Amino acid sequence: MKGDFIQNLGKIYGLYTGGFLLFIILMAILEQAGVSPDTIGYLFVGFTIGIYALIGVLSRTMATDQYYVAGRQVPALYNGMATAADWMSGASFVAMAGGIYFGGYGYMAFLVGWTGGYVLVASLMAPYLRKFGCYTVPDFIGTRYGGNFARLCAVIVLVVASFTYVTAQINATGTVAARALQIPFGVGVWFGLAGILVCSMLGGMRAVTWTQVAQYIVLIIAYVVPVVWMSNKSGFGLIPQLSYGDAVQRVQELEALHQVGVLKPTETFAGLSALVNPINAPGETFMDKWKFATLVLCMMCGTASLPHVLMRYFTTPSVRAARISVGWSILFIFFLYFTAPALATFTKLSLLDPNLATGIIGKSITEVNALEWIQKWAAVDFLRVSDSNGDGILQINELFMRSGIVVLATPEIAGLPYVISGLVAAGGMAAAMSTADGLLLAIANALSHDLYYKIIDPQAETKTRLIVARILLLGVGAAGAFVASLKLTSILGAVAWAFDFACSGLFFPLVLGIWWKRANRQGAIAGMIGGFVSGSAYLYYVHFAGGEPWMGIDHLRFGIIGMPVSLIAMIVVSLMTEEPDEETQAMVDAVRTPRGGTVLASNH
Repeated sequence: MKGDFIQNLGKIYGLYTGGFLLFIILMAILEQAGVSPDTIGYLFVGFTIGIYALIGVLSRTMATDQYYVAGRQVPALYNGMATAADWMSGASFVAMAGGIYFGGYGYMAFLVGWTGGYVLVASLMAPYLRKFGCYTVPDFIGTRYGGNFARLCAVIVLVVASFTYVTAQINATGTVAARALQIPFGVGVWFGLAGILVCSMLGGMRAVTWTQVAQYIVLIIAYVVPVVWMSNKSGFGLIPQLSYGDAVQRVQELEALHQVGVLKPTETFAGLSALVNPINAPGETFMDKWKFATLVLCMMCGTASLPHVLMRYFTTPSVRAARISVGWSILFIFFLYFTAPALATFTKLSLLDPNLATGIIGKSITEVNALEWIQKWAAVDFLRVSDSNGDGILQINELFMRSGIVVLATPEIAGLPYVISGLVAAGGMAAAMSTADGLLLAIANALSHDLYYKIIDPQAETKTRLIVARILLLGVGAAGAFVASLKLTSILGAVAWAFDFACSGLFFPLVLGIWWKRANRQGAIAGMIGGFVSGSAYLYYVHFAGGEPWMGIDHLRFGIIGMPVSLIAMIVVSLMTEEPDEETQAMVDAVRTPRGGTVLASNH
């Protein structure tokens, strides 16, 4: 090939995509030849992780701008793909459809909020942060407002939000590895962490970018193919995203038949749930609508505050490319989010419909327990069938599943070839790894660049800084795997907390830092501390201390408490203290002007 790596990206990823499709065909042939499902699962997970590791090793670097921002030369299209992979985490791929399956209409708030957040990213954040020329989000806070204490506050919020988020991703890798490799969940999280670190440790943002592009290709194929297959197999056509409305009507009939919402579980199993919420039952009361709207708002503002998302736009060649890249990101994310409700619908249809061979509700407990997929998932404690009323027939309130397995188990539930199960496992692993890579990098970069280099040792050599960053990657990753192995909350629960931490502490200091010249250091510090502490205290009150939620604001929405405190504290304190100097106000004006070079020099 002529030209450098960047000039040949189309050919390289075209060959990669073709090679991956050939690999899927090869696995299908092996399945027909009698190769065991377990072997196919090992090959899918091993092959894809091996490819990501190879990309990570080939992208190793000791150059500062390559390690922190991939040399600021990632084209908009590929940055959009990498951002989509960074964004579509284990929560999106593994847990979101499961949340819709179990929670019904209310969980659509996650989908609406996460998508809507990119409107805020495009209009308020990404182009202006790219124009600023920073390496990390705390780098912007520290430079815009001045002083190490403001930078330190941003580092603390970033670490708490990103660490909470990364535990959910490592949890997802453990879930996939446990089922695909038939190993205990506690071992699976460490297996997943090893794959994540190989991709990010040697090459930083440069390696993470090119592995995320490869991971996006795998995860989107893995997510869409089973849904199209199920839709066509059930007679609903090849475009399930447009035709699953009829399937929803059929599911509603079946939910009435099986008394979903009427029959409540009489037993509990740690981490497992029975289906009690209908698929399409939007709340009619003001409180239902309030809870939907507040969850959407927290997810939107959290999206626009999460450092691992914002730092992806630091890697484009220009401000214009950053703006275009946001558009590509939304398009690539749309492909998965538009499919998730259809996946949840067809999975539910497969389980509930007695006319389908896959329907299990209403069958004898003995017959259900003899199914291979039931035995496999039960063996790793992700599923339980319990004859609670002793009648020997499986009722809707006697099937308990972990919400995170709905997507992963769907091919087996729907009776699809096992090669599709292997494909989905590879997609789930890609989604969780891509986001975990970005999160670990955001934490390590903030600690090495903002805490170590900018505060502790400003004279540190480049080699020392990068070694510190890699050691921190190892330490933070190990801590994340340990916390994930404790199963403190569900994948979606941990992700919601991360968004709430981020929007409570960072949203208004970032937005006002770009759009309000009067915002000063004292106001930013008050906003970060006030929002983060009040939001965290409320989380403790409602989730750990057993407090009664105020106005329906539960632990998933504590950003509703933190954000107004942050906004009011920042405005009041800024107005009560001295305004920023003329140089700082001119810098804010320059950030909002698309043309011209970056505000900060590349070696800052």
